[in-house]
Order: sequence, then C-alpha cells, then structure tokens
Amino acid sequence: MSIIKDPRLAKHGIQKIEWARTFMPALNEIRRVFSALRPFEGRRITLSVHMEAKTANLALALREAGADVRATGCNPSSTQDDVAAGLCELGVPVYAVCGATEKEYTDHLTHALSFSPELIIDDGGDLISILSDSRPDLARCLIGGCEETTTGIHRLMARSRAGGLICPMMNVNGAKSKRYYDNKYGTGQSVWTAIMQTTNLTVQGKTVVTAGYGYCGKGITMRARGLGADVIVTEVDPFKALEAYNDGFRVMTMEEAAPLGDYFITATGCRDVITAEHFMKMKDNAFLANAGHFNVEVSVGDLERLCIKHRPLRDGIEGYTMRDGRTLNLLAEGRLVNLAAGNGHPAEIMDMSFSVQMLALRYLLEHRDELPPGVYDVPEDIDSEVAMMRLRAAGLSIDKLTEKQ
Repeated sequence: MSIIKDPRLAKHGIQKIEWARTFMPALNEIRRVFSALRPFEGRRITLSVHMEAKTANLALALREAGADVRATGCNPSSTQDDVAAGLCELGVPVYAVCGATEKEYTDHLTHALSFSPELIIDDGGDLISILSDSRPDLARCLIGGCEETTTGIHRLMARSRAGGLICPMMNVNGAKSKRYYDNKYGTGQSVWTAIMQTTNLTVQGKTVVTAGYGYCGKGITMRARGLGADVIVTEVDPFKALEAYNDGFRVMTMEEAAPLGDYFITATGCRDVITAEHFMKMKDNAFLANAGHFNVEVSVGDLERLCIKHRPLRDGIEGYTMRDGRTLNLLAEGRLVNLAAGNGHPAEIMDMSFSVQMLALRYLLEHRDELPPGVYDVPEDIDSEVAMMRLRAAGLSIDKLTEKQ
C-alpha cells in the first residue's frame, strides 16, 4: 500500500512525467535496450530520490528493466505530490508526501525498504543509514547501491573510514557525466530559476555571496554573473578560493561578505555556514537560500533565536525581523531551494545523471562478487558511453585520435 497525499492528483503528475520523458533521450535509449534485456529481472530495488518527474522516469525505467521497484523521497520539502500520485498510478509503490514530519519521513523510508531490497539508489545517504543503524534486518539481501549527491558521498566515506559500510556503493556523484553537468549546469540554472520565481525580484546590480566553489558553487556563480550580479565567493579550500579568484570573482570570508550581500546562497555540504555572527551584520532584506542537500547550512535555529518575530511574506519566503528592525528573508525554510521552491534541474541534465545510475547499477550487479564493501568510482567506459549518448541526441559528433596521436 502506497503512502501518498491524494490519488486524485495522478493525472497531472502523469502529464509531468511524460513531459520530462520527452527530453531524456539517453535514458530512453537505455530504457529500450534494458526493456528487452531485462538485466534487473526479479530484483528488488528501493529508490530514495527527490520525488519529481525526472526521478519518476528513472523508477519506471528500472521497472521496465525487470525490477520490483519501490520509491520514496529524500527530502520532505521536495516531494511533488502530483508526481507521487502519478507514479503510483503507473504501478510503482510510492511512500512520499510533501511536508512530512521527520518521523513520517523516516517511516516512508522504512516502508520503502520493508521488502528487503537487493539494490538501492540513495540521494543523501538516508537509506544506507537506516539499513546500517536502525534496521539492519532489512539489509539481509542487500547487494549494494548507488549514491547521487556530494553530501551522501561524504557520509558514505565517513562510514567507510569507520569500518561501518555494509555493502559496495557506486559514487555516481563523482562521474564526469554527473558532476560536470548536473552539479554545475543543472544547479546553476535551477537555483536561480527557483530564487527568481520565489522572490519575483531582479538579480542584476545586486551582490551575490556564494558559499562554496565546488561544481555546484561554480554553476551558481556563473549564472549570477550572467544575470548581471556582482559575485563574492567564500571558501575553506585554498585551491578552490584561488580558482574563484582567477575566474574573476571576489574572494573573502563569510564574516567580511556578510554586510555586502543581497543574496546569500550556500553550496558546501557542511553545516553552520551562515550563523548568528553573520546574520547580525547583514543588510535589511537580505535573502538567504541553501543549495546543499540538507537544511543545516543556514542556521535557522540562530535566526529564530535572534529575531523578535517571523512570518510568511510570500510563498516560500519567511521574514525574520531582527531587534534593530532589519528583516532577513529565508527561502524554502533553508531546504534545498531549487527543489523545495522550484522544479529542480532541467530534464536534459538529469537525463545524464540517471543514465549513469542505470548503467552503474547494472555494473554493480554484474560484478557483485568482486566488490567488497566500499565506495567505488563509476567505470570510465560507462561515463563515456553516457556522454556519447547525449552527443548523439544533440546531433553532435567528435573527432577520434589517430594511431599516431
């Protein structure tokens, strides 16, 4: 029995799923091949993903490849209830409701794991945490899985170093076909689409402070510059800080940037990036947004302690009034802004990421006897295959090296 908000939303959800499918040619190519080969025949697979139209297509592709699939969310604020209903209507059990409490969210994850999956697709590391810590009984058939995000990989690596990783996990986030395009171009577009849609305000002439200059941060700063903003980068890594400087951005500490910014966007995967000491220095009506997986980068607790009141100012914006009369505007409760306040990455971008997921999961299944618990890079040939699929879909061709070259 699925757990969704309202089955009556299914028609609209299916429309969104079908629209996204039209613009996912690489995944559709794999879908056609795998529906004939059925490499996941009879395999139980649980997905913990942002429950929206592109991920619904991943779930359907796995089912058409023979798998018994269950799907759940990976962030209570990013679930699109119509897509959850649509995916359920199309025959995939779904356990996801937008705005679920922490307990409800954990229950949804556990329901999705209750048939003891053999393979998992994780986005942020919550599935592997449950299987390792609170419900190891559900991991008795687990072969391994894939992880989609930087945050999830950090959690997996920490678990691996501590000797607590229970299965092999593929680092899909590290694949070139994922991080070069999903992290950079997908994040760059979807974050600004969500911010502009939510605020209905201009970006040109404003000062944008981006915390973090990894691939996600690069995408955010690149698009901010293109929109006409003055961009400041904050970093903890000296090499990334130098890279940002050489790319033409101002680099400074968050303490120095706090009084200068109009928009603050975190993209670090770390907690407490923006805290009380920074809030105290910010301009009136500064905007705070998070582009990291978890809602811990902007310290909402500090905001609540510092303010004299807070109230909704607009859909997706909570205004916090400070004692000196300033208002600080928090977008999407500090959750992943491009999904909690938007529709996430474009379908063409996620096409590449989910194609890597499909091929990496097949690789894991085929090589399961050779892979002890650990975090593994996606093989180069899989990565290249996905890139070539996208080139073909775009009608592009490239040169080949000669023997002499």
